[in-house]
Amino acid sequence: MEINRNLRKQRIGVVVGTSMNKTIKVTVTNRMKHEKYGKFIMRKKNYLAHDEENTCHEGDTVRIMETRPLSKLKRWRLVEIIERAK
Repeated sequence: MEINRNLRKQRIGVVVGTSMNKTIKVTVTNRMKHEKYGKFIMRKKNYLAHDEENTCHEGDTVRIMETRPLSKLKRWRLVEIIERAK
């Protein structure tokens, strides 16, 4: 039996916090349609992700991937920095 690692969830978001060592706080914004009224609303969710080299800064757009639990709240890791903050 082969385990496929490509089935892990990935999210794209903006770094909003870097105060912790080797950890970043990423906000992912999702645009969804309201079930009853049909209006589009924005949903935000925060994730704590592992950043091994402390390369991210606030405002960067990053891709994070699901991983095994690394600490009490960290279940995501940094895959790549898509765009640096200006």
